[in-house]
Amino acid sequence: MRLVQMMRGRSITVLMLVGFAALWVPFVLDENMACAAESSSASLQEQGKDLLKNVEEMVAHGGMGDGKAILHHCGEATRIAEAIIVLIPPSDPHQADATASLKEVIRHCSRVSDIGIHADPGQLLNPATKARAAAQQSIKLLGLTRTNKG
Repeated sequence: MRLVQMMRGRSITVLMLVGFAALWVPFVLDENMACAAESSSASLQEQGKDLLKNVEEMVAHGGMGDGKAILHHCGEATRIAEAIIVLIPPSDPHQADATASLKEVIRHCSRVSDIGIHADPGQLLNPATKARAAAQQSIKLLGLTRTNKG
């Protein structure tokens, strides 16, 4: 009889441990997913900041007549835009619009590359300005715009 009582006591303990483990696992998984989402969001934020920096410098160099710098920053903007497209979470409600804007950045920067370094910098400035506008639009859609702290 004592053996049966001991087994019941142990089975209840085992049952309770299994129940606690089952309740604990979803919290651990959710925490890991939250950490992954945070790192993805931080990476997306950083990439957005770099994209804006490059398109602003690209247009600024266009105003100074530096075609080589325009091509360099346009190449960087293309690379960053492609990286952002990969990082946009599928659950983002503005994913399609932001991706379309980023593809516009890539298309206009491709036009800059096609025109070439030996063209008049003013000729490069038109597609560069359009690439900047598309980049700003995509950053706005993704909610990566800078907020004023004050």
